[in-house]
Amino acid sequence: MSHSGHMADLPFSSPPGMTMPSHATDAPSQDAPLHVLVLDDDPLLLEVMREMLTACGPHTVVLESDARRALQRLDDAMPAVLICDLMLPEMDGIEFLQAAAAQGYQGKVILISALEDGVREAAGELARALGLQVVGSFRKPLEQNQLREALAC
Repeated sequence: MSHSGHMADLPFSSPPGMTMPSHATDAPSQDAPLHVLVLDDDPLLLEVMREMLTACGPHTVVLESDARRALQRLDDAMPAVLICDLMLPEMDGIEFLQAAAAQGYQGKVILISALEDGVREAAGELARALGLQVVGSFRKPLEQNQLREALAC
């Protein structure tokens, strides 16, 4: 049986200076800033999250305390990562996630809350059922190593 014409049988190497993409083609480049939207009604936590994200890598960080404005920002900027508190004053995190899914948000979602584990896990399952890509669900305060793991940075 002849092997001619079968690409799978031929050795392949990339030309000098060219890097072949890894299997994780949807992962952002190490050099490209990651666009992150953080939604929480606690101004102190927002600033802590900015510092943690900055320490984690070259990220463009947008902080938002109002869920309705955050939805507008999702539409405007489509961040790669959304970090969302579940307890918000005007629109709770579940309502926000439903609206984000309805808008077609395709990025990663990290849930944070002081609520008990079962509530956070249920919220994560609901978000996944809505088609959202939940990569973490953590009790506040979020620790640096948890953030790094969730962002894979």
